[in-house]
Amino acid sequence: MIKIGENMKQTFQTFKRRLLVPSILILSFTLGFISSVPEEGMYPLSDIPKNALVEAGLKMNPDDIYNPEGISLIDGLVKVGGCTGSFVSEHGLIITNHHCAFGAISRASTTEDNYLENGFLAELPENEIPATGYTVRITESYEDVSEEVLAAAEGIEDLTERANAISNKMRELGAEASDEENSIEAQVSEMFVGQTYILFNYRIIRDVRLVYAPPRSIGEFGGETDNWVWPRHTGDFSFMRAYVAPDGSAAEYSTENIPFQPKNFLKVNPNGVEEGDFVFILGYPGRTYRHQPSQFLEYQQKYQLPYISKTYEYIIDQMNALSKDDEGLKLQFASLSKGLANVEKNYRGKLKGLRRIQLVEKKKEEEKILKEFINADNNLSEKYGNVFSDFVEVYETEFKYAQANLWFGRFYSFAPSLSALNLVTRYAQQKELDEDERDAAYQEENLQRTISRAMRYKSTYTKELDRRVFAKMITDAMKFDGEITIDAVDKYFGDKTEAEAVSIVNNELEKLDLLSDDKFDALMAKSSEELDEMGMTLIPFAQELYEQYKVVIAIDQDNSAKLKKLQPVLAEAKRAWKKTNFIPDANSTLRLTYGHVKGYSPADAIYHSPLTTLDGVIDKSYEGGDYEIPEKLRELYDKKDFGRFYHKKLKSVPVALLYNMDTTGGNSGSPILNAYGELIGVNFDRAFEATINDYAWNEAYSRSIGVDIRYVLWITQKFGGADNLLREMGVDL
Repeated sequence: MIKIGENMKQTFQTFKRRLLVPSILILSFTLGFISSVPEEGMYPLSDIPKNALVEAGLKMNPDDIYNPEGISLIDGLVKVGGCTGSFVSEHGLIITNHHCAFGAISRASTTEDNYLENGFLAELPENEIPATGYTVRITESYEDVSEEVLAAAEGIEDLTERANAISNKMRELGAEASDEENSIEAQVSEMFVGQTYILFNYRIIRDVRLVYAPPRSIGEFGGETDNWVWPRHTGDFSFMRAYVAPDGSAAEYSTENIPFQPKNFLKVNPNGVEEGDFVFILGYPGRTYRHQPSQFLEYQQKYQLPYISKTYEYIIDQMNALSKDDEGLKLQFASLSKGLANVEKNYRGKLKGLRRIQLVEKKKEEEKILKEFINADNNLSEKYGNVFSDFVEVYETEFKYAQANLWFGRFYSFAPSLSALNLVTRYAQQKELDEDERDAAYQEENLQRTISRAMRYKSTYTKELDRRVFAKMITDAMKFDGEITIDAVDKYFGDKTEAEAVSIVNNELEKLDLLSDDKFDALMAKSSEELDEMGMTLIPFAQELYEQYKVVIAIDQDNSAKLKKLQPVLAEAKRAWKKTNFIPDANSTLRLTYGHVKGYSPADAIYHSPLTTLDGVIDKSYEGGDYEIPEKLRELYDKKDFGRFYHKKLKSVPVALLYNMDTTGGNSGSPILNAYGELIGVNFDRAFEATINDYAWNEAYSRSIGVDIRYVLWITQKFGGADNLLREMGVDL
């Protein structure tokens, strides 16, 4: 066994290069850089004019989607939290998903005023409440700064130094372009690793308020049972509002602030769309990984996806058990539990997809064909001939340290007491240094920010949950049987049974009480010598664990730098092979995707049509559990009080729709727009089979899910009683 912290030269040894067997297999599977049909792609703003949108069904001028010289649709788009939203009135009213506003709703809720369970409506503007922790970003402009960024790394041979130089230049350019006085925050985004860098200017709004959110039983109808599943019947929407200071500048919440007036807002079309209609989405998709080598997918399938999904499943189970009969704890855990559950099921879907379509094997076959193409040309062979063996070499190290890397990442993220203990021990060491000699994070001016960042989950945890997660991570590491073990765990718990290890953790965390502000502050005041005198196992354990963690981080940074050098080489080789340009992977910048309202066949002899209705909500409601509905919703259905939102052909109110557009995380809350650029729905999910979209897209099964605007409006008016919001959006009652 190799123990972290020992024989580190082994980490950077030269691995044997592997030959990839030539293959003439022709791949039919659609990968990220092979454009099989027009609907595939998360197109950046610069690519919008290049797309055949009109031929696909667009009825408006493409220049009116994005016009850098004037007002266009993107001026009505916002990034809210980690999601997308859109302005739907001239008074800063924003529509997004219920699950995107979930954190704000749960933080505003109490056991007496449980907005999460009962819903929330501000009948008057003065009743709108702060969406704590939320900001809004609006894309104002962009500029290609690739030349400046890459010039900063010119002549630097050391890969880590080169990567750091690029990162530093990106931050420098962002800082230079930011204009706090005019509420502009600039950021450089990497579009193609080592090749293309775009500076985006964002207008920031810091006062965001809740306006209307339906009850959780509507906004989250189906719960985890239906999450990532079609057919879907979820009313996943909420309304918020952006506020600014009277002079128009960004300002924190104040009663003096006024509603923001956007340059543009989206027109709501209450008539919706039909099957086969052209639709498109503008939004901020988070991350995709379609330009990665086969080893990246192998890492995901063997290590990251199974480990994280199992760990999250454990934490969710513990939160459910602890809060079973405690409404206060349910509220406390709600946001974290929902977020973890969403990722856990997404990862299970990815694993299923990777196995079902054998994507790793297909990617390897594709690389064999590409290598044949390269080797057939001496010039290409000289330029790109080593790229595949170089990837193999880097990923051998990645695979070796995967178990430890993932373990460290989850332990520091999801055991607040470990983060607290790490802060205590490191600060004790740093206090022995002069202020200017300390690490920046531990200088007094930055200390509170460091504490807040490390303890971000403290408010959502309880002592008991913290202990269980801490003990779980220790006992997991005690079972590691690969090439890598964790020295600190071996040293302090290696001769213990699992029960003894759990007992040590529970007893010492009880004494340390790190989640108590008073106890934490008292520990932060101690010197290293005073901490040692406490005679605790966990204190030296935390110190030694961090030293090993630094080694893992160094390995990870080294590998990352090597991969950043290799990825542009692979991309260039693919361009030479395919003779085409590629769509950059999603990176949380504004993108367009388009397609049609369309069903699909997820399995043999099964076809799913692309529209669901209120009848389906009622049918499911008799099962109870995740399908419970408010009594008022049933009453409205029984009375057939559908207003103008009844669909004659479907003989009900449309609820959700399905379409073959290319979306991923971050597209939650994105507006679904019809051929005229009118809002007809709000994107919120993908079908289970389409969770693999992050790695590859295929028209046969890649489907995204949105809530139909007709259901949004019907719930808002008939259930919520918010006629005022419909009037504000210009919808005739």
